[in-house]
Amino acid sequence: MSAKREPRGTVLITDAGRGSAIAFIRSLGRSGWRVVATDSIANSIGFRSRYAAHHAVYPNPEHAPDAFVAWMLDIVREQQVDLIVPITDTAILPLSAAAAAFADICTLALPDPDALRKVTDKQQTLDLAESLGIPTPKTRLVTTVEEACDTIASFGFPLVLKPRASKLYHASEGIEAYSVTYANTPEQLVHEMRRFEGRCAVLIQQYCAGVGCGVEVLAHRGKPLFVFQHQRLREVPLTGGASSFRQSVPLDPQLYDYTTRLIQALNWTGLAMVEFKVGAQRTTLMEINGRVWGSLPLAVHSGVDFPRRLVELLLEGKPADQSAARPPETSYQLGVRSRNLQLDMVWIAAVLSGRRRYPFIRQPKRREAVTALLGIFNPRNRFDILSLEDPMPGLAELPRIVRNMSSKRKRLHA
Repeated sequence: MSAKREPRGTVLITDAGRGSAIAFIRSLGRSGWRVVATDSIANSIGFRSRYAAHHAVYPNPEHAPDAFVAWMLDIVREQQVDLIVPITDTAILPLSAAAAAFADICTLALPDPDALRKVTDKQQTLDLAESLGIPTPKTRLVTTVEEACDTIASFGFPLVLKPRASKLYHASEGIEAYSVTYANTPEQLVHEMRRFEGRCAVLIQQYCAGVGCGVEVLAHRGKPLFVFQHQRLREVPLTGGASSFRQSVPLDPQLYDYTTRLIQALNWTGLAMVEFKVGAQRTTLMEINGRVWGSLPLAVHSGVDFPRRLVELLLEGKPADQSAARPPETSYQLGVRSRNLQLDMVWIAAVLSGRRRYPFIRQPKRREAVTALLGIFNPRNRFDILSLEDPMPGLAELPRIVRNMSSKRKRLHA
């Protein structure tokens, strides 16, 4: 009988119930790392993975960031953690603010603070892109209803209202979250802007029609090492948001050029996804996602093991020691499709309901929802969480989906 292999080190993953976190847990466990899965939810489905050597529940950083940081410091010492990989902004923001406290005891998978500020502040992102000659939507930063209404004459409708930052971190107080919304009439603009006035600055943008594409990279000091591209096939909400179903596509030279310019200018180290809207006439930058993106499982399914590569880079110096002249790795399997099952069920239900909130956004036909439902049983399509190799997280996800759909159905009929 062979001796049990010693782990390469211990890596802590936050937000363990997310598909992207589970992709990390599985990848690192398979690669010989000891994984500590953590979450603010006691019954997190990520805790059920066969690759989670230990799991623990932390204070919710959204409401108690100081307690969250103190808890992290304790578990790092207790579990002898070598690296923390924060999955969401909710974990990233307090850890970044407290990075000095972790300096002598473990590594944080975080970009440089200045680079992080530039990608979390959407106005700074657009300013950077414009300075590099990368096309962006026509935009104006506003803080009041009156300023927002002033944009109508020059922008026209429809309009997109984007909070300057999706999440605002307040030390000792918590994290405020904001979401994108739309307006197609002056009345809608006033109504939506009143939700933000006095709370956060808003980017008013012209609506850009087109297909959502993401170029994902692992970079070291501004040099892309591994690159992957996907196309969004379905999004939740229908107006645009997280992808519920997406596929791997060939790397577009123009999008790759734009991405490389941004990553180099930021001197970025770590993972990032640069999002674009590709229209019939124009391609525009939407944002830079400076954290682990939700569709990460698709990249892993397609042969780009970002989780393993990130940890090797940060803890073992691989492939940071490669020649600067060596081109990035851009080969992966094309045409792979993967779905977030819970979000995809929401998309199907939304299309079947027939509700159309914004006339300028294409409403999928009901037959498309039926096709999507039948496609769940297509063995060629992959799932973010369901897996025969590691079945327990996926099995635990199914009743959660049923409860979620039942709850939404009751609200619709209330």
